[in-house]
Amino acid sequence: MDMDLGAVIEQMETGSQDSALAALQSFNTQMSQCFTFSRAEEQDRQDLGELVLGYLNRKLQPSCLLACLETVRILSRDKHCLDPFLSLSAMSTLAHYAGIGVQGAVSTDHSHTIEGQVDGEGGEGEGLAVEENPDQDVIMEALKSICNILLHNETGQVVAAELQLIKGVAARMKQCHDPTWNQEVRFFDLRLCFLLTALRVDVRAQLAQELHGVNLLGNHLEATLGLCWPDTMETARAGFEGVPPEELPPLSRQQTELAMEILKILFNVTFDTNRRKVDEEAAAEYRHLGAILRHCLMSHADGEERTEEFHSHTVNLLGNLPLPCLDVLLMPKVQQGSIEYMGVNMDAVNMLLDYMEKRLDRGQKLKETLIPSLNLLTESARIHRETRKFLRSKVLPPLRDVMNRPEVGSTLRNKIVRLMTHIDTDVKDCAAEFLFVLCKESVSRFIKYTGYGNAAGLLAARGLLRGGRDSGIYSEDEDSETEEYKEAKAHINPVTGVVEEDQPNPMDGMTEEQKELEAMKLVKMFDKLSRSSVIQPMQLGMDGTMREMTSKELLKPSHNPVVQPEQGANSDSGEED
Repeated sequence: MDMDLGAVIEQMETGSQDSALAALQSFNTQMSQCFTFSRAEEQDRQDLGELVLGYLNRKLQPSCLLACLETVRILSRDKHCLDPFLSLSAMSTLAHYAGIGVQGAVSTDHSHTIEGQVDGEGGEGEGLAVEENPDQDVIMEALKSICNILLHNETGQVVAAELQLIKGVAARMKQCHDPTWNQEVRFFDLRLCFLLTALRVDVRAQLAQELHGVNLLGNHLEATLGLCWPDTMETARAGFEGVPPEELPPLSRQQTELAMEILKILFNVTFDTNRRKVDEEAAAEYRHLGAILRHCLMSHADGEERTEEFHSHTVNLLGNLPLPCLDVLLMPKVQQGSIEYMGVNMDAVNMLLDYMEKRLDRGQKLKETLIPSLNLLTESARIHRETRKFLRSKVLPPLRDVMNRPEVGSTLRNKIVRLMTHIDTDVKDCAAEFLFVLCKESVSRFIKYTGYGNAAGLLAARGLLRGGRDSGIYSEDEDSETEEYKEAKAHINPVTGVVEEDQPNPMDGMTEEQKELEAMKLVKMFDKLSRSSVIQPMQLGMDGTMREMTSKELLKPSHNPVVQPEQGANSDSGEED
């Protein structure tokens, strides 16, 4: 639908609020669903933006004020026409109407500050009206406009940081228990906070440190979900204490929307937390947050798709927490209906395992959807013995099937072993690391469950092709080899991990001279391929790592170290973990 911007501009230039209101309401109605704009009218849209901002710097009737902000929201969708809104003065005005302006946020060399007087039409100074009971429609329109500007323009992001908008948003988020603010204002406060922390590293650090973002957002999440604390580090939904998670009513759509925005912001704020040490006070905050995240993991939203999205954000954030703080997943007492293992409540770990398997079965975008949950399970298993033993019982139960390759079949072990040869290196490495940790980083045990061929990539990267055990610290356990495995052990091909039929020896009937001739033919073929850079022959060094072989070494093969059996405490006798 064509819109006569010239006519709208003419009405705005009259200075009459009534004329401006009629013109803007017509414009807003016709353009309400417009998200693509004609390049031919860019200048007209910029002129309209300047005029609307001029009106916003005057004292306006409520209806005209709302119409002006609606117009700014529509115009701010066009990333090519944002110039009128990028100045400190313009952003200050929008922040004021959004209710997130911070006094003194703008340096004194700017004439327009958030709390100061601005020049209105005709040069008369008119102050911005501040209502005791703010119009939440006005706040919402201003918030949406700022979000659009930040989304489309880097200059807008810089100005928003200079104006300290994060402080204004944080101040209102502290009022999470105040029923004054409606759902939409709360949501767009969070959306603005998400954009600021996603796009500006300095704002992210400011929220985390100066504004105590983990505690602030944790309290907001707790209030959104309506939680109470019946015991230390154990949450429940208020009014449903003692009710098993599977019997709780689903979270409302509004609760889920707010909670997911909070989770996304917390992910930004804690992005590098698991890679650094935290003090006792910070660890207590993260444990508190972890207990809330456990509740999120055990909760359901309105519909399977929304539940999966909610759980996805929860898992992503859990992966950011300091590893020692993940013990809160195991802290709730065992109740009727809980999954118990070694006297510990494994409901949350089992939920994570189910979540991971669903994404594995789906097989789409594994790097984005599978790796967060697989990494989380790996690190939890590495640091918590009970978690590792429970996961081992589910993923690597005592081996009985010795006739099928480890990657063949429908068990969870088969599915993860298949990932060890995935085309995506990150997916392949993550799957191998998970199984390696469940094997207590024992090379012989790892090969037993995956086959040497599947295991070779991780072992080569770790310098463990000669066998042994990596540097992880694990408990010693008793042998639990099955009778089936013991009987077949001597006949299992370590490369494929299964019992194979005896194959005829192609060298039977050949003399020693013929065997040597065939061997030299093979060496020369390798040398030719190596010289043409088709392949690069490698040799296993005494340190367990691979090194390149020269042509001379290839033509005069020397002794090459082979995989040595693990000795003593590293033997495969410790089958249980």
